[in-house]
Amino acid sequence: MKFDIITIFPDFFRGPLDYGIVRRARESGLVEVRVHDLRGFAHDRHRTVDDRPFGGGEGMVLKPEPVFECLEALQVSPREQRIRQGPESRGTQACKESVVLLSAQGMLFHQRLAAGLAQLERVVLICGRYEGVDERVSEFLADREISVGDYVVSGGELPAAIVVDAVTRLVPGALGNEASARTESFAAGEVKFRLPLDAEGKRIPDSTISAGGLLDYPHYTRPADFRGMKAPEPLVSGNHEEIRRWRRRKALEKTLRNRPDLLKPAELSAEDREMLEALGFRL
Repeated sequence: MKFDIITIFPDFFRGPLDYGIVRRARESGLVEVRVHDLRGFAHDRHRTVDDRPFGGGEGMVLKPEPVFECLEALQVSPREQRIRQGPESRGTQACKESVVLLSAQGMLFHQRLAAGLAQLERVVLICGRYEGVDERVSEFLADREISVGDYVVSGGELPAAIVVDAVTRLVPGALGNEASARTESFAAGEVKFRLPLDAEGKRIPDSTISAGGLLDYPHYTRPADFRGMKAPEPLVSGNHEEIRRWRRRKALEKTLRNRPDLLKPAELSAEDREMLEALGFRL
């Protein structure tokens, strides 16, 4: 898996890429990250990459020339080869590359999108700055525009680091325990295929699995009694069915409390619906 990051602040990435899972994935050769200074593709003596927008307005906008020249130097596949019309953003990949523009105007980044990017061989991340990027970059160069949230940050560097981290976690071999990525918050569409079947063809409950599009269940560790704050009794009971039910109920409670919007698309069983009704919520 290769990432190419285009930015006017290449030194920014010396920190975020040098720790944790991303560092280990890079050292093991699972992931390669190359950072490119956009100013290296500006040809005036001041290495100018921005200009005032036509029609007036506050602030400066990144110019198209250095961005296009940078991607041409990286020999990125033509945009028409990277796009096939589909339900996700403006298109899905017809080849194993994607060019992503980080922008406050983009579609919201989510776990399913991270999983889709993790299936590719190369992702190019263009970090916006100032008041934005010349629209021709989005219209004729990038095949998707991504935002990491409904807020504005100073540039695309932090969002790019988030995308690299989220996608790297899903690259096979990047995590010590690959099941972790399938049972975390937002990990939809994985759990039901992993549970073994009993003699009657029913899924066997697993006390360590929740997910299914919900937020993760709460976690406790030793000591079981810390300053009078005790770990929940079901977790220390040794009864795996009791643990499973407790964790699932708590995952539902947390999702209902913090992100009720996740409940409608989540994979919910009849038992889940009963638990939600007991909590006073009906789908």
